[in-house]
Amino acid sequence: MSGLSLLAIVLRKELADALRDRRTLIVVLVSSVLLGPLLLVALSGLIATLEAQAEKREVVVSGIEHAPALRNFIERQSYAVTPAPADYEAKLRSQKLGDPVLVIPPGFEAALVRGEQPVLQVVSDTGNKAAEAGAGRVQRLLAAYMRERSALSLALRGVSPQLLEPMQVEEHDLASAQGRAAQLTGMLPFFVIMAVVYGALNAALDTTAGERERGSLEPLLANPAPRWALVGGKWGAVFALAMLIAVLCCLSFLPAQWLLRSDTLQAMFQFGWVEALRFIAVLLPLAAALSAVLMAVAIRCKTFKEAQANSTVVVLAASLLPLMTLFNQGGEAWWHAWVPGLAQFTLMTRVLKGEALAAQPIAISLGVCSVLTVVSVVFVARHLRAAAVR
Repeated sequence: MSGLSLLAIVLRKELADALRDRRTLIVVLVSSVLLGPLLLVALSGLIATLEAQAEKREVVVSGIEHAPALRNFIERQSYAVTPAPADYEAKLRSQKLGDPVLVIPPGFEAALVRGEQPVLQVVSDTGNKAAEAGAGRVQRLLAAYMRERSALSLALRGVSPQLLEPMQVEEHDLASAQGRAAQLTGMLPFFVIMAVVYGALNAALDTTAGERERGSLEPLLANPAPRWALVGGKWGAVFALAMLIAVLCCLSFLPAQWLLRSDTLQAMFQFGWVEALRFIAVLLPLAAALSAVLMAVAIRCKTFKEAQANSTVVVLAASLLPLMTLFNQGGEAWWHAWVPGLAQFTLMTRVLKGEALAAQPIAISLGVCSVLTVVSVVFVARHLRAAAVR
């Protein structure tokens, strides 16, 4: 029997063992596959709530009786004026009031007539996201009211109001709709990477440290099979399981888009079959490398529990490296492509933005992950016989 046939036999055996532990597999599927879509749906709900709050045609005012002209202006903008409760500050802090409060001091109208500058307050709480979202709406109303009064004052004096605005400024955003959506959904690649990690974790530990603890490695090595076939079959099973979780995680974003509550996010977040296939292609070398590295870490451990403790370093590195982009305000750096995990995070972020994937970072990432995979698999093969001796 050839070595490839023996490798296929070991691969089938390891896959059967991994799939037999259905309880662990279901936990991994639920935690890894559903977490990203649930986050996406929760994010869309938050955005929809903030959008509804920002578009709310209501202004909560304390002391509106001191500013009849301002009330007339607000109502002309099709806004309703609602008196603020007496304890509005306490309600804002406790988030029982979801609107900012416009506070008008006594003598406001008379101060405007005298040419003074009375002070208005827009009271909100940064811990109250709903009130904070509505503060901008109130400030825009007040700015429009000030422009109207200034224009009327200049017109009464025979001065053109256009003198106050000698130029017009227009904003031009270079980001595409997908790029703007990526600012909100930028954490999705992180959850996909973690799905790969946890998809490979249990299988990698069980096929090495788990078998060593159960004493099943020694009978396996007694078979007339080359060591590379045994290790290759084990690694192939771990890699296949990690990619299975990754594929399911990527594909789960497709139906998750049907549940988005925010029309804005639904219009900007364009994640179809093309983007899912690109995600999967980017994750292939990372899944191969992580599977091999986790096996290399576990092969030196005598018990499954010890392997879990040692593999925490790998899990922690895989979770922290993508987060480095949050603290890097200078954009992508050249060395990102050389760091496994960080390179895949960067490439998947480009996919979310709708940008083309350059060949150089893909080639570098593929080369680094391939080297890491080969080195780790060779390490496992060399220590396999020593691990079989209890």
